[in-house]
Amino acid sequence: MKTSRDYKKLRGPEKAAILFLCLGEKHGAGLMQRLDDYDIHSITHAISSLGTIPADVVEEVMSEFMETAGDGGGIVGSMEMAQSMLKGFLPEDRVSDIMQEIQGPLVGRNIWENFSALNEQVIANYLKEEHDQTVAAILSKVKPEVASKVLPLLGEERMMEVLERMIGIDTVPRYVFQNIEETLQKEFMSSATRNTGPDPQQRMADLFNKLDSKLFDDITQRLEKRIPDAFGAIKAKMFTFDDLCKLDQQSLVKVMRGVEGQTLPLALRGAKKEVRDYFLSALPSRSRDMLNEEMTAMGPVRGREVQEAQSALVDYALELSRDDEIRIPLDDDDVIID
Repeated sequence: MKTSRDYKKLRGPEKAAILFLCLGEKHGAGLMQRLDDYDIHSITHAISSLGTIPADVVEEVMSEFMETAGDGGGIVGSMEMAQSMLKGFLPEDRVSDIMQEIQGPLVGRNIWENFSALNEQVIANYLKEEHDQTVAAILSKVKPEVASKVLPLLGEERMMEVLERMIGIDTVPRYVFQNIEETLQKEFMSSATRNTGPDPQQRMADLFNKLDSKLFDDITQRLEKRIPDAFGAIKAKMFTFDDLCKLDQQSLVKVMRGVEGQTLPLALRGAKKEVRDYFLSALPSRSRDMLNEEMTAMGPVRGREVQEAQSALVDYALELSRDDEIRIPLDDDDVIID
């Protein structure tokens, strides 16, 4: 069992970890529950790698916290101890995520959530200096709605190259993402602010769902020509606003009633006539008239606002489907015909 470095070399998270170990699982877990994710990750990482802490080091740490080390005995930090402590206040899947995270390089708060939260132009400017394969790997990790905004900013030719590489990504070795995360943290995230999904094609479908519809129409023909099989498989997994017309009317009404404010009239204001007519036909006459009045009163609307409203309806429909409250037809042969 390894021996910890001396007191003077201990960092803040390591000192906090020693304190938590002295408190024991019950009291340590209660205190850790009050911390945010960043501190939980930092302290858990430290606990898992402390090894044996000599009694004199424990006493020094406890003195700094205006405490005593009790009986003055040493303590032992291990991966098992860290996991056991987390189980005292976190659900099993959350514990598993944290423990998986700390077995690789700890890069602070969730690097991909932080990266996704940045302005899309900032992300695009950073990615312009990176290799296309690196860009593809990074954009396969960020949120689809973010990737869909960043891609057009790379320029048309490069966007197409990156999209092809993203579609071709199957599994990326863990060490590759570790290197990317460390680089982002050191060279970018520190000054500016795991695990590709089990179905890369579905992730690309989600990204294309978020793209501006005109842009998607523009790139579809080219992708169908360059990578017809791969792109065809992705298109089969896409679920767009127009696909809501595949729902039976009872399910469609449930989707329409679940969105808030001006989302529905805004989404229909910019919809194709046949799509709008199908939505309206699902409503009682009074509700239909009120919705028509709302759309008329809106006047001209921005395309981006329409896109966001339509995406909100699609997202809610998918949420209802995941909760088994509605059934989304998988293909044209599965469409409900009234």
